[in-house]
Amino acid sequence: MYFILCHALGAPRFTRPRCHIHDTLPPYYMHVAREGALKIKVAPTMSSTILVVEDEPAIQELIAVNLSFAGHKVLRAFDVAQAETLIRAELPDLILLDWMLPGASGLTLARKLRVDERTRLVPVIMLTAKGAEQDKVDGLEAGADDYITKPFSPKELMARIKAVLRRRAPQLTDDLIEVEGLKLDPTSHRLTGNGQQLAIGPTEFRLLHFFMTHPERVFSRGQLLDQVWGDHVFVEERTVDVHIRRLRKALEPSKHDVHIETVRGSGYRFTPLIPKA
Repeated sequence: MYFILCHALGAPRFTRPRCHIHDTLPPYYMHVAREGALKIKVAPTMSSTILVVEDEPAIQELIAVNLSFAGHKVLRAFDVAQAETLIRAELPDLILLDWMLPGASGLTLARKLRVDERTRLVPVIMLTAKGAEQDKVDGLEAGADDYITKPFSPKELMARIKAVLRRRAPQLTDDLIEVEGLKLDPTSHRLTGNGQQLAIGPTEFRLLHFFMTHPERVFSRGQLLDQVWGDHVFVEERTVDVHIRRLRKALEPSKHDVHIETVRGSGYRFTPLIPKA
């Protein structure tokens, strides 16, 4: 898949009126855009919700369009106040955070995110023109998972996002997973057990993907709802039990249902080791 940032070459029209993005981009991005447009190859990926906190409209647009084209849902904020409002409404899977924002700085927001129980595990990538060594140290110590200095390549940014998600939220990546003959392919949305195609619903697929990327960890019903359904979706916790039963039934033909364990009084766990009879 390719995205070409150039109206003359057929780029998608933006949803709200804007001047030509070439005329508003900082020099480096304008140079890249004019050198045969800005052509980026984007590999298919799992859809994630990414919050872009950037006060320069042209750079925000550049990032948002590339993220959208890669299949991600994009939330946008121009300052910390807007970002906090969006985060309260829907917890993003990753935050791209500019340091120098009007009002409170991105560094201030990063520190807030890390002390809040609800947001402390959300991956954060700092985007900033502050490239001194001490600035990078301050950003990382504030809780950023990665630090990218401007100007940056959109291609590099997409690679960094994938790398951070692979470390912090592997269930949001498109990497193929195989455990004891159970193979899950997020890209094709196929599940096989010992070479046998298994029929599975979309919710059960997401649930299994989460389990397989977090083996041997016990999750309560509430934690599974937050991680698989999203913390902005309000459903009964017992809904998890229904989908666990459906997941086990889907895995029965290949006898992989034994990997889904009930931990009495705590929740559920995926174990790669087949329990001994």
